[in-house]
This record gives sequence, structure tokens and C-alpha cells, in this order.
Amino acid sequence: MDELSRSVQSVETMFNIVELLVERDGAGVTEISQELNLAKSTVHQQLSTLRSLGYAVMEEDKYYPGLRFLSIGEYTRNRREVTQKAGPMVEQLAKETEERAQFFVEEHKQGVYLHISEGERAVQADRHPGKLRYLHSSAGGKAILAFMDRDRVQEVIDRWGLPAETEHTITDEDELYAELDRITERGYATNKEESIDGLWSLGVPVIANGQVVGSFSVSGPRHRLDTEWFREELPNLLRGTANELELKLEYS
Repeated sequence: MDELSRSVQSVETMFNIVELLVERDGAGVTEISQELNLAKSTVHQQLSTLRSLGYAVMEEDKYYPGLRFLSIGEYTRNRREVTQKAGPMVEQLAKETEERAQFFVEEHKQGVYLHISEGERAVQADRHPGKLRYLHSSAGGKAILAFMDRDRVQEVIDRWGLPAETEHTITDEDELYAELDRITERGYATNKEESIDGLWSLGVPVIANGQVVGSFSVSGPRHRLDTEWFREELPNLLRGTANELELKLEYS
């Protein structure tokens, strides 16, 4: 292996360790070594480098990501104009619906939550800003896919497949394309227990300058969302919010 290949491999190893620290909410050298099949000496060297640069901290016998990542994350999220303008709108949606509201974008053929706000009745779920998601199993993700060029949709499928998250997840290509056609026609997407059992959501795309740039969605338990409000009023509320953001982006 030449020097460049070793350097690339070392960087990849470092990022794998950081991702594991986040996933496990902290981990020790032995746990990381076993999980990633790395020598303890390699793990220790990588962690020492992360600590010296301020990207990791040690508390008792575990390592955690350092707060230096916070400034990078905030910059990454806020560098997009759409992100800056969408944040207050997500908070307003959560307040009006009393459920959980989100703003979602696509990057590297996956969905990423940029803003999440919880209303008074919102249910807890494993969702937070920066969380990566499959696009085919969420309302916000399907809203984005529906207004993508179909060649790009196929690239998403080729890259990640259509894995099942629940028994209701769409896992067949033809079924997904038919669903995307329906979403395009009516202007919004639904997620009825396709990612989490018992959870429903509804999402709409945000389209600016001819491109889909993200989506708004609202999520809640089935017993509250399986109503006329979900089918009639919520789509209009979300469409209005998306239209407001579209105008702000196009005329800013």
C-alpha cells in the first residue's frame, strides 16, 4: 500500500471512529477495536489525535465527540440560505399543529434533517438535526423524490436500495414509482407507519428556481393523524408554508 492509500485509509478510520462514538454515545478503546476490527494501538493513536485537535474528549473510561464539532455542524447547516429561512417556519408549524415538525433536504442520495421542532403533544422519536434517513420511507423524503428527475431517483435506489424499516415500507421499485406519480399529482406525500410503527407523517416539497431544495413535514401518532384534519387541513397548511419559503428564496 502506497503512502497516499495509507493516508486515505487513516482518515476513513478516524471518521468511522467518530461515527461510532456518536452512535454508541461514547465508547472505550476495547469496544471500538472490537466493533471496527482494528488494533487497539490504532484506535488509541486515532483517539489521541482527535483529543489533541479538540475533536474528542475522555470522560472516565469512555471517549466522546468534542464540542469543536459544534461550530462545524452549525456552519454546515446554516451556510444554505434555505436552512436559515426554514428554521422559524418549522417552529411555527410545530406550534400550530402541536406535533413534531421537520425540514428535510437531500445530500449524497440520503435525507438529512436540518430543523426539528416539537409541539406540545409531540411524541419522542430517534430524530435530530443531522440524522440521516432513507428517502423512500419518509414523507419528507418521498416528497423530494417525487419532484426529482427520475434518473436521479434511480441513482438513489441503485445506491441505497429500498430496505424495509417496517412491514409498511415500500420495497418494490414499481410500487415506489407509482407512489411518486401520485405524490406529484396531489402535491404532498404521506408516511403511514413506513418508518416507525404507529407513526404517521405528511410532507410537501419546497421548489425554488425549478429545483426541489427540501421538504417540510409534520409527524404524529396514528390515532391523532388518522383524521380529516390530516387529509384536508394539514396539506394546505404545509403547502402554504412551502410556498412562503419558495417566494422568499426566489425573490431574496
